[in-house]
Amino acid sequence: MDEAVVKDKLIEVLKVVQELSNESCPTLTDDVRPVVSLPEFTSKVWPVAAGMLGLALGKSIPCDVNIFVDEKTKTPLSIAQSVKFVCAIIQKAEATPAVVAAE
Repeated sequence: MDEAVVKDKLIEVLKVVQELSNESCPTLTDDVRPVVSLPEFTSKVWPVAAGMLGLALGKSIPCDVNIFVDEKTKTPLSIAQSVKFVCAIIQKAEATPAVVAAE
């Protein structure tokens, strides 16, 4: 998946989430960490934003994966880091053969 496309869609989704939450939205650049920089962008909102991004991309992002915080270090990710992470998730999913249920 093209990182530029993922970045554009992620920024669109973050803007929509902030608008729907009646919260302000700063200028979103590669270095912005949504968890830190977006008002009220909490753990309750992250899965919704990830789901919206998956829909916008036409790809599945597992709901148990936090694309905004590093799982090991608990460090908030920048937009650029989230984009790379999402691309890796999509690439891994597309490389894994689908399991077909027996009829």
